[in-house]
Amino acid sequence: MKKRLKSFIDLMGFRSFLVIVLVMTGLVQFGLMLDNVRGVTYDISMGSLAPETIRAAKTIEDTEKTEQERINAESDITEIYDFNQEIAGQKADLIKLLFDLTIETQKEIALEENATLSQDEKLELLKDKLNSVTDKQNTLSLTDDELKALLAASESQLISTRNILVDRTKEVLSESIRKENIATARTNIESIIRSTTIDNSLLSTAIALGRGSIVETEVLNEEKTTIARQQARNAVEPTKILQGQIIVLEGEMIDREKYRQLELLGFVDSQSSLKPIGGLAIFIVLQMVFVFILFDRLTVQFKEKVNYLLVVVMIYISAIVIMKLVNIVSDDFDVVVAFIFPTAMVTMLVRLLTDDRLASLVTLLVASSAGIVFQENYAAVLQMDIALYILFGGFASLFFMRSVEKRSHILQASTVVMAVNLVFIAFYLLMTQSDYVLSEIAFYVSAGIISGLLSGALTMGLLPFFESLFGILSTMRLIELSNPNHPLLKKILTETPGTYHHSVMVANLAEAACEAIDADGLLARVGCYYHDVGKTRRPAFFIENQMGINPHDSLSPDASADIIIGHTTDGAELLRQHKMPQEIIDIALQHHGTSLLKFFLHKAKEEGKTVNEADFRYPGPKPQTKEAAIISIADSVEAAVRSMKEPNAEKIQKLIQSIIQDRVQDDQFDECDISLKELKIIEDVLCETLNGIFHTRIEYPKEKQEEL
Repeated sequence: MKKRLKSFIDLMGFRSFLVIVLVMTGLVQFGLMLDNVRGVTYDISMGSLAPETIRAAKTIEDTEKTEQERINAESDITEIYDFNQEIAGQKADLIKLLFDLTIETQKEIALEENATLSQDEKLELLKDKLNSVTDKQNTLSLTDDELKALLAASESQLISTRNILVDRTKEVLSESIRKENIATARTNIESIIRSTTIDNSLLSTAIALGRGSIVETEVLNEEKTTIARQQARNAVEPTKILQGQIIVLEGEMIDREKYRQLELLGFVDSQSSLKPIGGLAIFIVLQMVFVFILFDRLTVQFKEKVNYLLVVVMIYISAIVIMKLVNIVSDDFDVVVAFIFPTAMVTMLVRLLTDDRLASLVTLLVASSAGIVFQENYAAVLQMDIALYILFGGFASLFFMRSVEKRSHILQASTVVMAVNLVFIAFYLLMTQSDYVLSEIAFYVSAGIISGLLSGALTMGLLPFFESLFGILSTMRLIELSNPNHPLLKKILTETPGTYHHSVMVANLAEAACEAIDADGLLARVGCYYHDVGKTRRPAFFIENQMGINPHDSLSPDASADIIIGHTTDGAELLRQHKMPQEIIDIALQHHGTSLLKFFLHKAKEEGKTVNEADFRYPGPKPQTKEAAIISIADSVEAAVRSMKEPNAEKIQKLIQSIIQDRVQDDQFDECDISLKELKIIEDVLCETLNGIFHTRIEYPKEKQEEL
């Protein structure tokens, strides 16, 4: 299966494979989280009882209620009228002018030349005089009888009537008279005139003039009224149904107003809005883009990159599934059950199986996704308290797990996570400003502790599963393999002590060289411990385990070569039997590459045999990684320097140079990405390390030597 997957990825390229995996991950995540963003709907009708307490899932404007309140605000503004103070004076002047013209007409009639005028002619003369006044004032028109009464009255009567009428008219017109009140005002002035001392002969004329003088003194100002009402309308703030606001309590009857609000919020509509679904799609795309960028720039070997991707995806989806399960259970409780979620589990697993950058990114992804999964119907876009809770717990474990060497360190990290969880829960309880009973406080404290413990327990439980499934060799696994109590290491130590000592020395050299070129020094060290485990099959045939007798002296060069060459495949077989990681097996197979056993080749030639050089070469494969290449150099260098008589710095350097040069010329490094620059660094580090081991000792005087 792994070979098919590798062939498939090689065919399409990692970037295309990355896109396919992220698209599939996004689709799975979308399916898992879709229910958390869909609007909740209820099978309810007007007059029915609410199945549960329903809160507003979002803040929304109640447009109908807002419009009604604005209409009410408009209606509260009364019409604005403008009072004309000049009308009273104008009407008084007209009345006065009318009476003055009447007196003037009487005087003209009294002249001798007008003595022969008939009554009708006198009336026409008065009409001509008054036309200039009455034509423009429709309300001041008088009948012929009323005009005749004016002509018949004496001047004193006219003056008295004029003065009374002017005063009373001013008095009435000084008050507010609107169009609809004109009739009342005219009746009022008529009553006033009747109560005066005006002569009865002029009373009818006075009443007609008084009533005719009454007009509206207050006129509706439509412009000001419109502006005032618009201002009142604009001053009304939109009526909103606030997020989290209780619309109806469980068991409460749903009246017309509550049903209207539920309908407005979409709780009675079978089709939920597509907006949140589109938002979720954008959210997931954004997450996957960040994952793509990080993996696209990740500088690790191809196989590791694929494994890292699959690990991250599987752990991330698993975390969302766990969140969904916790969220389902939370519906039966009044407390926030989400605080039980193991905040640091994902961070710990990804950190142990990959690296810090991926662990940081996945922590952010899980925290933000938790904000949606644990979102309450009345929460904001994200349930920020849970998102921050997971974020703080995850990063707390990440900072503490900088160096994890054994499983107890995971438990220690869990303790730190637990403490951070409790501190955050204290912050949460204080910020909500609610009064919690003792049982609720006890639950939240327990949730923080359980979350921390679950983080460590699940990490330790799931770590071997992921290591086995993806063939990932974690730092902790390597440290466990370096334990001298491991059965294979015990076997090497007891059966081939010389090989064990040689492996430890090679491990020191290889680890130092790997760290100098940013390769995996720990992998190199552990690989060195097991690289010669195949020698336990025939310990005495390897010089470091021989006690004076060399079995090769009695064997043919071909047979000796087969035994020596076989220790790589024998070692790989033993490692497979003990279910050792593939990386360790690869080192056992590759640490000699396809190099040549020159000693036995030359021995065969000296014996006059026809030899095939391929029979004296290791089966390989050649080193595929920098670690394997470094181990192959360190293995040869350690053995060669150990057999050197009176080693010094110059001899050691020449020896190392010749070994590296021989490997390069033999094309042993063609299949790994080690560079000439790195080989030079490796040479310098090996020289420095070996010079420290084989330094020149101070020669003590003889008597001192005896004491020592």
